[in-house]
Amino acid sequence: QVQLVESGGGSVQPGGSLRLSCLASGFTFSTHHMSWYRQAPGKERELVAVIANSGPSRNYADFVKGRFTISRDNAHNTVYLQMNSLKFEDTAVYYCKATGPYNVIYWGKGTQVTVSS
Repeated sequence: QVQLVESGGGSVQPGGSLRLSCLASGFTFSTHHMSWYRQAPGKERELVAVIANSGPSRNYADFVKGRFTISRDNAHNTVYLQMNSLKFEDTAVYYCKATGPYNVIYWGKGTQVTVSS
């Protein structure tokens, strides 16, 4: 059974940091590109960051460049999102996504990140 389980969300003040984790199971993690998306209330889900299956290649949305870092540990089937200098507008549910061969896609259920003072 395929599972993507996000964790690490919570409430933080502006300027603070959080580290999200996504633990994968039920598929060959190392062959899948991994992404983080987010969805704020009333808005569409948007891509935050993506990391290639081999690791080195990464891309970020302009609104998180220089603040967020995506990484992965293929030995532990986990992808991370380090979020620094958080802003009010980063408040959203953050989702983990796996994209495999033939564009097979898996989604996690999300973790809430709230930035408030």
